[in-house]
Amino acid sequence: MPENPTSTRALRLGVAGPVGTGKSSLIAALCRELSGELAMAVVTNDIYTDEDARFLRSAGVLDHERIHAVQTGACPHTAIRDDITANLDAVEDLEEEFAPLDLVLVESGGDNLTATFSPALVDAQVFCLDVAGGGDVARKGGPGIARADMLVVNKSDLAPFVGVEVERMVADAEKARDGRPVLALSRSDATSVERLCSWVRDILADHRGGRHTPRDPGPMAPHSHSESERGRGHGHAPGHSH
Repeated sequence: MPENPTSTRALRLGVAGPVGTGKSSLIAALCRELSGELAMAVVTNDIYTDEDARFLRSAGVLDHERIHAVQTGACPHTAIRDDITANLDAVEDLEEEFAPLDLVLVESGGDNLTATFSPALVDAQVFCLDVAGGGDVARKGGPGIARADMLVVNKSDLAPFVGVEVERMVADAEKARDGRPVLALSRSDATSVERLCSWVRDILADHRGGRHTPRDPGPMAPHSHSESERGRGHGHAPGHSH
């Protein structure tokens, strides 16, 4: 018998990464490509708004009722790792309302390079970078970059305009990740989108077959925030830890 019993629960896939790296667009692409074959739902996280949820609803990628917004009221990592109650409730509500679901995507609010999901919330994690953040970001490491189940180097089509060599950035990422998968992605490149979808299908198959065990990428580095940071939201620079 496998170590884990066959799972009938939806696969819960977390998507984290710094502000502006294209997490919502990545989720929209997955919904467009996979919703015809999988029953899906999405939980988004924003500090004070439901902007990411509204973006996905306006894109028409899923029925509006399948997209729930969590307003964290605090640093994004608090709701995906430190106190996952609000997100777990949202996921479980969707799973109950639309049962049976195949896949629930959980989008973190924009955070820094150390952001990780609790394995009690998600079964697998995607960490998202983008070429516009700088070609050196991937080799800076951190729990999300180094140990998420998949690292996406997003907006690869913009590389010529920002002076980044995608191949070098991917190679740096592969070195930082000790062979864990890295994908250069552009939503305008159907081949790269299909590679991401294939990876999701493989993880889902392993989850259903009891062959996938959620891994903890490791805790975030200890950090705190000044009153001025709390007042203007949570937009860490890449690689920034306190």
